[in-house]
Amino acid sequence: MSDQKRLFLVDAYALIFRGYYAFIKNPRINSKGIDTSAIMGFMNSLLDVIKRERPDHLAVCFDKGGSADRVEMFEAYKANRDETPEAIKVAVPYIQEILKAMHIPIMVKEGYEADDVIGTLSKQAEKQGYQTFMVTPDKDFAQLVSENIFMYRPKSFGGGYETWGIPEVQKKFEVEDPLQVIDFLGMMGDSSDNIPGLPGVGEKTAKKFLKAYGSMEGLFENIHELKGKMKEKVEANQELGLLSKKLATIMLDVPVEFDEKDFEMCDPDIEAVKTIFQDLEFRRLTENFLKTFAAEDTQATSETTSKTEEKVKTTSTAGAGQFSLFGGDVNEPNTETNSASHTRKTAENTSHFYQSVASGMATKLFIKNLMNQTSVCFDTETTGLNPLTAELVGIAFSWEVGKGFYLPFPEDKTEAQDLIEELRPFFESETIEKIGQNLKYDIKVLAKYNIEVKGKLFDTMLAHYLINPDMRHNMDVLAETYLNYTPISIETLIGKKGKNQLSMRDVPLEKQTEYAVEDADITLQLKEHFQNELGEANTQTLFDDIEIPLLRVLAAMELEGINLDKDFLASLAEQLNNDIATLEKSIYEAAGEEFNIASPKQLGIILFEKMKLVDKPKKTKTGQYSTAEDVLSYLAKDHEIIQNILDFRGLSKLKSTYVDALPLQVEETTGRVHTDYMQTVAATGRLSSNNPNLQNIPIRTERGRQVRKAFIPRSEDYTLLAADYSQIELRIIAALSEEETMIEAFNNGEDIHASTAAKVFNVAIDDVTREQRSNAKTVNFGIIYGVSAFGLSNQTDLSRSEAKELIDTYYETYPKLKNYISKQVDFARDHGYVQTVLGRRRYLKDINSRNAVVRGAAERNAVNAPIQGSAADIIKLAMIAIYNKLVAGNYKTKMLLQVHDELVFDVYKPELKEVSNLIKTEMENAYKLAVPLDVELDTGDNWLEAH
Repeated sequence: MSDQKRLFLVDAYALIFRGYYAFIKNPRINSKGIDTSAIMGFMNSLLDVIKRERPDHLAVCFDKGGSADRVEMFEAYKANRDETPEAIKVAVPYIQEILKAMHIPIMVKEGYEADDVIGTLSKQAEKQGYQTFMVTPDKDFAQLVSENIFMYRPKSFGGGYETWGIPEVQKKFEVEDPLQVIDFLGMMGDSSDNIPGLPGVGEKTAKKFLKAYGSMEGLFENIHELKGKMKEKVEANQELGLLSKKLATIMLDVPVEFDEKDFEMCDPDIEAVKTIFQDLEFRRLTENFLKTFAAEDTQATSETTSKTEEKVKTTSTAGAGQFSLFGGDVNEPNTETNSASHTRKTAENTSHFYQSVASGMATKLFIKNLMNQTSVCFDTETTGLNPLTAELVGIAFSWEVGKGFYLPFPEDKTEAQDLIEELRPFFESETIEKIGQNLKYDIKVLAKYNIEVKGKLFDTMLAHYLINPDMRHNMDVLAETYLNYTPISIETLIGKKGKNQLSMRDVPLEKQTEYAVEDADITLQLKEHFQNELGEANTQTLFDDIEIPLLRVLAAMELEGINLDKDFLASLAEQLNNDIATLEKSIYEAAGEEFNIASPKQLGIILFEKMKLVDKPKKTKTGQYSTAEDVLSYLAKDHEIIQNILDFRGLSKLKSTYVDALPLQVEETTGRVHTDYMQTVAATGRLSSNNPNLQNIPIRTERGRQVRKAFIPRSEDYTLLAADYSQIELRIIAALSEEETMIEAFNNGEDIHASTAAKVFNVAIDDVTREQRSNAKTVNFGIIYGVSAFGLSNQTDLSRSEAKELIDTYYETYPKLKNYISKQVDFARDHGYVQTVLGRRRYLKDINSRNAVVRGAAERNAVNAPIQGSAADIIKLAMIAIYNKLVAGNYKTKMLLQVHDELVFDVYKPELKEVSNLIKTEMENAYKLAVPLDVELDTGDNWLEAH
């Protein structure tokens, strides 16, 4: 069997749609605005198959013009489908161009579906002694399975593949022969293809009929054995059933021919594929492709790909790669359309003058020249990525394109401090503009040397974030996108991550100089490019008044860190272990056996096969019972075991993510936890927290809240103060919509949820019940996120009809709010973006999509992005104002954390009254709206007490 030749036939559209919808929440958009999700998803799947299976023969099969025969049989065939998303229409020509460059045959026949093409080729290949593997998730192909024809089904993303032969099809569909799958599909119909099926017959009934009668025709011959309404329905719809069976039958006589020479796998045109990938701005996909087809020549591969790998710098760009909107996946931009990678500029083919500066007189002359400049780009080279522990290895400077200088630093700390003192006049000069990429890192490194970076700042990473928030912002990507330049890879200097990676100190001075000065030079060139674009995108004010000043604030907060009570966390870990053990015992008792609660597969079998808690349990695409959070939450109120499972999951995650992890993240040099705040991740303008993420600590559960008790003041002389904006998003939407009823409630200091409930349920505010207030609160916040009747009914005890009535009444009560929502969507349709009160834009490329699902997501963003973004902008303004006042007043109090609408401070107790007034005043007056901003303050010996 292993000696048989193997043919792989790929169902193109099935994998294209799968790839597109996998990225639906975070689509891959390149610098030209092209949504490349579908291309990327398809290519990843194709390369995965090639790498895993190394097929002898391969072809990719497409639809063209739909199935003429089926439409002739049944006019409504597939008539219910949404129009193909634009991104997929754009993707297909690119994919076909890539396949041609890879020398992979494209099989397509006008008037036939890919299913029919694959079916015909499979049977032809089988007769020629081939094993055929049909690469598709579509269950309809199961009817073609035979001793030599298999389904090769991709599991859920990242889950690999599963092969369905005859036994798997027999088990899945409960049939004796795969051909009976046609009868199965014909009986139950297919809503996605608009195949009607037999009315009233679902999956279970179809399987039952097939066991009893073997086929659709066998069923019709034995209608007399049926009873009641089922008998009437089957009897009345025999013609419809036979039509459905025909529609579900894959054709085996398409005029295509399997020619083994044409289908044989051969070497791709690597340069042609790389050129297309460069046009699409696929960096890591290029790497994946090269590894797939050049595995036997790893040295050549590493040399080729080193220029495409993302730089992980031990310099001022450290961490920039983490600011990916998409997590480190494959889409990184480059605007060059038709140039192969060898035409891109590099240090090797571009004229430049980079010079290292010797100690002594040369350094003094350099600094004298440096101080005569008005604008300088600088870039620190360090021993590591952690700015709290990293030591300076050198600093690069550039103020003229193509030129720059590198000042190496001695390893001896005293000598290093002496050298930085010589540079102090430059860094602390108010008149020299400092340019950099991710300047927050440099500022934190220099702070360890007691150097404050003063004067005007220009951060290219922040500038690009405002110009194009949905792209990546690390320097290598920006250089390739805007300058057609590939910088030197850090890995060519220090090697890949791991125990054998070198320190920058180990790199020869000549290479340090080339690498470091190139970064400063490139960043200087990017600054010149972005300076104009900031004005064109109307984001100059945001850059100057918010993001750049906030950079200094965040650097100070991150350097300060927060004190952690490790002993309390140890005791909390013990309590959690006991709680988890108790829940485990209860779950095992209810289930009647022990099993791995953390295994979705084992859990699904226990809940839905053994205990039969649900008649028709939901399944995943792989056929496994779904035990996802939303599925179990819906059942929790009716089944104690499920509530216990949810509690078990929550406590286990809490323990591993925070209680066990936080003590390990205490910095040895300071004894405190130092989170990193990232300004360039969320397109709405919100800050993100990382290493550790302090913005996601659960607060809705008692145990979750307990984690906050671990955060404590620096000493007994201090107390923690939490300042929280009260219902800021609702206040913003009331102001922006100019909804007088809501504005009046806020101006009168009323409880907005009770006020809403009183109006919606038509009762006096004093007569509002707890349940009515709760439902009004859910609608108040849900409206911002486009809540539907279905969504509201899931979040409350209301039925769907009651939820719909509540939403309708809500809009009648607040008509201007409804009008505002419509206007926001209309504005987005006309302009392609929406904006916050301060002009921060959120671009919505899918707002005019013909695909209802895609368009609906963009419409919801059109409403909530300005609300979320305005709240983010306002708290940023408050942070800047408070920080400046604390510094100017020489207060001992420090701002420590920003968590959504809350700020946390370490307050020196003698300053408490004065600082509390300062914080409240600045937060409430950060931005003037038609509704007053309200801030609640509280203090305590830990964060929980202060919240």
